[in-house]
Amino acid sequence: MNELITRRIKAAREGLGFTQAQLSEKLGFKDRQTLAAIEAGQRKLSAEELLRAVKVLGVDLDYFTDGFRLVGEGKFSWRTAKNATPKMLGEFEERAGRWIATYRRLGEGKDAPASPLQFRLTLSDKSTFEEARAAADALAREWDLGEIPALRLEARVRERLGALVLYVDAPPGISGAACQLPGLNSILINRNEPEGRRHYDLAHETFHLLTWEQMPPEHRETEIPRGGKGKRIEQLADNFASAVLMPERTLAPRWQARGKREIHAWLNATATDLLVTAVALKWRLVQLGWLGMADLPDIRDQRLTANGRPKKDQPIPKLFSMEFVQRLHQALSEGDLSVRRAASLLETTIEDLADLFRAYELTVPFNL
Repeated sequence: MNELITRRIKAAREGLGFTQAQLSEKLGFKDRQTLAAIEAGQRKLSAEELLRAVKVLGVDLDYFTDGFRLVGEGKFSWRTAKNATPKMLGEFEERAGRWIATYRRLGEGKDAPASPLQFRLTLSDKSTFEEARAAADALAREWDLGEIPALRLEARVRERLGALVLYVDAPPGISGAACQLPGLNSILINRNEPEGRRHYDLAHETFHLLTWEQMPPEHRETEIPRGGKGKRIEQLADNFASAVLMPERTLAPRWQARGKREIHAWLNATATDLLVTAVALKWRLVQLGWLGMADLPDIRDQRLTANGRPKKDQPIPKLFSMEFVQRLHQALSEGDLSVRRAASLLETTIEDLADLFRAYELTVPFNL
């Protein structure tokens, strides 16, 4: 608990822009060294000091004591549209932090320790786009993603990276995020986005988890228009995602066998097979040099299927994930969490919580 409090004291101080000296004065400490010792975990706050900190920092007591929140830990990188406001993003990040913290908290003492040997890509912001695509190809082979990588990528991210992947109901304009958290990296995907977009976002955020140490992404990145320019790290991530989902070894025989087939029809059919967007496929062919800039004016994006399979054939993923819901189910069954607390953490009704378990074909572990 002391570690939780000391970390959150520092987070609250930095969030308000206070120096250690300024906060020390407000808390009535004789010198800055007292607060420095508290933030370093070398001195505990007394109950009286903690209540004073609550008042001075303008937070509730749960801010310091609630293990079902991420405070002062976890770095998010969001993929958003331009119309996503900072307020909306901040509020949703707090909710997302609760989901991730809930999964972690309920697994304490039950999960195997995270391996200190984490899989990483040897890329940097000095790497070329060709190197990013080559890394994607090597990873696809290492992870055995097969001919249609979109079908296996999520399972491999869970298995190989030990990452939590959650499908969530995000506000419009928020596609997804990567979250770097010691012992529990996570990816969030807006489940209401079309299928092709979801797969692309998963591959894009996977790149960030694999390169975070050498290329920390921005807290918020606005999506780059196809063919447009953006920040170097995001361009590398997009090149990586394209190459992972649309490998040359899969595309080459299809491209060579297309004959005189009309280009829009070929792009739509191939994108449907690969579960990606036809527009993304078009730009992948440009990357490969199979389409030139002179070919692009003849390709009308309006005639391309925007997101892989026809919308009526695209299943919406279940909310959260099987591993998340199973952990919640176990906690309720064993009495580690109350029903009302669980519903509060998920910001849902008890009836909707029951429906969540039914969706995953689990028994409802409480009486309605």
